[in-house]
Amino acid sequence: MSEWNAMTYEGKDTILRVVNDEAQRFFRLAEPREAWEAPTACENWTTRDAVGHIVDTTEGYFAAFDAARGTGEQGQVYGLPAMAERANSQAIAFRDLPQDELLDRLRTDQQKMTGLLESLSPQDWTGLMVTHPYMGPVPAFFYAAGQLMDYGVHSWDIREGTGRAHALSADAADLLVPFMFALWQGTVRPERDTSPLQVGIRVSGRNAADYRVTIDENGLSYEPGDVDNLPAVLEFDPASLVLTTFGRANTGTVRGDQETADRYLNAFFRI
Repeated sequence: MSEWNAMTYEGKDTILRVVNDEAQRFFRLAEPREAWEAPTACENWTTRDAVGHIVDTTEGYFAAFDAARGTGEQGQVYGLPAMAERANSQAIAFRDLPQDELLDRLRTDQQKMTGLLESLSPQDWTGLMVTHPYMGPVPAFFYAAGQLMDYGVHSWDIREGTGRAHALSADAADLLVPFMFALWQGTVRPERDTSPLQVGIRVSGRNAADYRVTIDENGLSYEPGDVDNLPAVLEFDPASLVLTTFGRANTGTVRGDQETADRYLNAFFRI
């Protein structure tokens, strides 16, 4: 189902549609006056801070695309280990702005980012390398996924803060599945036990697949393949994989050696 793989141009229209759906859901959650100062699943963040964070990331994307096209200066790459601290400081810098002003700014940013992504050619979608402030040079399609992570996961954070039961949408979770392995690659703990570790990851949904995942002194690598001969297999539905990778929840089903699975799940820092 190539239309559900946003790493290909065939998935472009699908992910842009779902990003817009998630953005509109996010705006509806952030618009009530009583929601603005309400807590979210992100420690010490209110809804206001989630809005400020997405303004910061989206406007950073504009600068990154300008640099990739030779019309702006290349920004600094901070690496994922620095993301939590820097993203927090950038988000709370918007706390003095009124709710209406900050939401209008984000709506404008979202429309501009949608136009930028819609304009990408098949060659640009996979071939234009744009330097991400935390992940370094990545193909342009990653920025559509970045928008989906922001609007989809932070909508989940706002709903989680209400204390009500809720769930992540299938469309958002399915599209994010292929990107979670790249996120795992970037969040391996530097102080981990570097002796080799191999597990299987089985994911259901539109991007269902089995992956052989290895962590060793060189970091994390993965490839699709048979997992039946591995010491532990972790099974996830798409939303559980996303929420686990982002450190929002401890989910999944372990088949096989629990100690191996535990070592794998604790090999990452959370963002």
